[in-house]
Amino acid sequence: MFSNLSPARYAGLAVGSFVFLAALWVVTSRNGWIDPAFLPSPSRIADELRTELGDPQWWSHVGISVWRVTVGFLLAAALAVPLGILAGAYGWMDALVAPLCEFIRYIPVPALLPLIMVWAGIGEWAKILVIAVGSFFQMVLMVADDTRSVSREWLQAAFTLGAKTRQAFFLVLIPAILPRLTNTVRLVLGWAWTYLVVAELVAANSGLGFAIMKAQRFLRTDTVFTGILAIGLLGLITDRLLVLLHRKAFPYLEGR
Repeated sequence: MFSNLSPARYAGLAVGSFVFLAALWVVTSRNGWIDPAFLPSPSRIADELRTELGDPQWWSHVGISVWRVTVGFLLAAALAVPLGILAGAYGWMDALVAPLCEFIRYIPVPALLPLIMVWAGIGEWAKILVIAVGSFFQMVLMVADDTRSVSREWLQAAFTLGAKTRQAFFLVLIPAILPRLTNTVRLVLGWAWTYLVVAELVAANSGLGFAIMKAQRFLRTDTVFTGILAIGLLGLITDRLLVLLHRKAFPYLEGR
């Protein structure tokens, strides 16, 4: 807010936060402050990760989890983005959509699991639907806010120059919201990853969430940590890819 960091300094501070957390973890485990059954040492986690990386079944869990998150998120985005744009552009649509989404977004997704299982069964689509529902209502509201942020002066200038409503919508409004929309998609995709474990509670026999819950039953905390780290890294990779896309698509914003 008050000053901008150089890329090198920003990267150094970011790496430093991870190093500090890792150092604290090492000190805690070596001094036995926490029972290793509850907090395994980093070396034990590293050994478990090497074992998992050589296991084809673990990669199968990774693949199915990535597929579920991708399909669930794309399903939510395909519906939420157009609806959010319409809600932000037209007052009557906002009145129909926003209050309902505001209400539903406060309902915890796990509370909806029984209904989702009744509607979609316990197959693959139920897991995808959990991720889609968890992402949809938040995305509608955020996209609507992105749309409202567009300067009315731009639209008024378009109308003054003779643009029709359809032209103003597609040639002014849509291009104007794309930078903010990209960031909104990035944030909601992060939330979609957090719903993965909840989704894989629905009669799953594969996926990282399933692997975590199975390891938890046998108190295999090293496997639990490995699954958590895998989800975190996958989420971080998708986040950085969207950041890169934003920089490439909107280079004129990098100076801000």
